[in-house]
Amino acid sequence: MADIKPDSIISRTFYKDCALRAMVFGFAAGQELSEHTSAHASIIHFLSGQALVTIDCDQHEAGPGTWPHLTPRLKHSVAAKTPVVMLLLMVEQA
Repeated sequence: MADIKPDSIISRTFYKDCALRAMVFGFAAGQELSEHTSAHASIIHFLSGQALVTIDCDQHEAGPGTWPHLTPRLKHSVAAKTPVVMLLLMVEQA
């Protein structure tokens, strides 16, 4: 994630097995993932930068060390206020 280009979002899956998928995301300032849901329980761990996270209808400021837990099918979005690096852990449900 050393080189996040302006106006871009990059992601890399670096681990996947039958129980867990781990991805790292890099957002340029001003970029966002629009509202969506996932079939998986997830944890988003913000490693650097500042973002606005909307979970269902509630907005939260996120920075390094913030790690919201998302239940399956919960609406959420992420908007980067500064360049952001975050880790996404998705738990496969049995």
